[in-house]
Amino acid sequence: MRLHRLKRLFVGTPLPTAQQRHERLGKTTALAVFASDALSSVAYATEEILLVLILAGSVALSYSLPIAVAIAVLIAIVVSSYRQTIHAYPQGGGAYIVSKDNLGTCAGLVAGAALLIDYVLTVAVSVAAGVAAVTSAVPVLFRYRVWLCVAAVVVVAVANLRGIRESGNLVAAPTYLFIGSLGVLLVYGGLGAIFDFIPEAPYPQHPPGLEGVGLFLILRAFSSGCTALTGVEAVSDGVPAFKRPEAQNARVVLTWLGAILITLFLGITVLTYDFGILPRPEETVISQVARHVFGRSAFYYVIQAGTMLILLLAANTSFADFPRLSFFLARDRFIPRQFAAQGDRLVFSNGIVILAGLATLLLVVFGGDTHALIPLYAVGVFLSFTLSQASMVRRWLRLREEGWWWRSWFNGLGALVTGLVMLTIAATKFTHGAWIVVFLIPTLVVMFLSVHRHYEKVAEQLSLEGFAPPPPMTTTVLVLVGDLHRGVIKAIQYAQALSPNAKAVFVETDPERTRKLEEKWRKMGMGVPLIVLTSPYRSLLGPLLEYIDHLQTDENHVVTIVLPEFIPARWWQLGLHNQTALLIKGAMLFRKNVIVTDVPFHLKH
Repeated sequence: MRLHRLKRLFVGTPLPTAQQRHERLGKTTALAVFASDALSSVAYATEEILLVLILAGSVALSYSLPIAVAIAVLIAIVVSSYRQTIHAYPQGGGAYIVSKDNLGTCAGLVAGAALLIDYVLTVAVSVAAGVAAVTSAVPVLFRYRVWLCVAAVVVVAVANLRGIRESGNLVAAPTYLFIGSLGVLLVYGGLGAIFDFIPEAPYPQHPPGLEGVGLFLILRAFSSGCTALTGVEAVSDGVPAFKRPEAQNARVVLTWLGAILITLFLGITVLTYDFGILPRPEETVISQVARHVFGRSAFYYVIQAGTMLILLLAANTSFADFPRLSFFLARDRFIPRQFAAQGDRLVFSNGIVILAGLATLLLVVFGGDTHALIPLYAVGVFLSFTLSQASMVRRWLRLREEGWWWRSWFNGLGALVTGLVMLTIAATKFTHGAWIVVFLIPTLVVMFLSVHRHYEKVAEQLSLEGFAPPPPMTTTVLVLVGDLHRGVIKAIQYAQALSPNAKAVFVETDPERTRKLEEKWRKMGMGVPLIVLTSPYRSLLGPLLEYIDHLQTDENHVVTIVLPEFIPARWWQLGLHNQTALLIKGAMLFRKNVIVTDVPFHLKH
């Protein structure tokens, strides 16, 4: 009862199924829910480019501008391609569904595996980067960053367990605070750079370049900056969560997202280069830019607060999409069916809990370090981009709907570009951790197929097709006893209700104890015969299993074991009683034609 009240406190009261249509999102709230992941990457994408370029010395930082422009063009291509996906799949066109529908089951499972991994990494990276924004403003908290990361994951998970509309309300204000504060930073900083009322920051002393400026270094920097695209696909995945008309609203929100993302990313990169900002382990690039423009003023802390909140709550996008993708996979019987069940608040609670657990594990293992997690990032999402866009090309060529020729060209361009980027990221980051994701994706696909095969075999064995009713079933009812008391009397009554020929079974480990039990049984045994099984080695299960084997003379004979079991009044009292019933249930679980029935006896104190 206390656990139930605690759940109601944090999660809220259950919602009826009819309430589901009222839980949908308008465009303004949907932008906050589905765009927070992509927008938050602005806070670290530029920094990741600089961290690679600085290996060739400060002079190499000038390459950050053309790299940022190339990434901005890539964002525009991907956004335009996904607008076509929403048009073709107004019911929700995540990469799993689109790839499975057009390229086959294996392609869909690869896309699904890639996205599941990416969603877990999104939560870990976003939360770690958000905590980094906090520790940049308040350095004394740096030593507690892992604990802060775990606490943030728990808060976002609980908010999502309360329902999609409540989580949308939670992220709306921070998202628009981040967009507004960075917009002010870019406008004021840009004017200051143009009219020279904000001086350039002198480059700090830095060791000479460790690498030359070559194509491989440029590609590494480009692949690091491509983290800016993570989360762009979230809008097309979550079309069913929009208010009507769903597809039209989703296309509008995706366009808004693309425009805002390109503006903020390019603006931050230009200001970073113009002010001569270098990446530092103890302070983020965003913090340095804001401090250079506004000093340690109140607005600097507003920017840091907005950055922290958008990064912490960017995980909300994954909490919206991971459970939804898990639902589709469970519906198609590729992962456990529990992921398809909605909780009290009309959300897929199991997916939310699993996502929170996996992200927390990653944060603890990698010490809450954003830069340690980034190399694992983006491989999966660009693989899903490529499969989704290639699937759309196949769809346009197959159905030849209105505008198919230019739509197929657009999606084909998206597939080509994202495919090249995926190969670039995999090659340049393979030894830095991307190999883990490359290994995990086929591993997950094999797991999906194994689960599906299991469900197929279960369905085949349960099918009534060609089924002939078996001969009538016979049964023997046994009450397993260790003494004679009120709990056993209740179990005997239940056994007699099942069969007039019920028997009691006692496994003898001490002859004196057997003698006392037989005396009690003659007085209060209720006419049920007592079978005593000797056990020279004091084993309970051995003689019992032998006796059950003796009773099972044919396949239609069932042995029902009735177990009297104490139920203590307090949880801590469980350790004061032996768990014989649990041991017996575990031993009988996989035995054919053996049924175990509990008869609980509830203790009052």
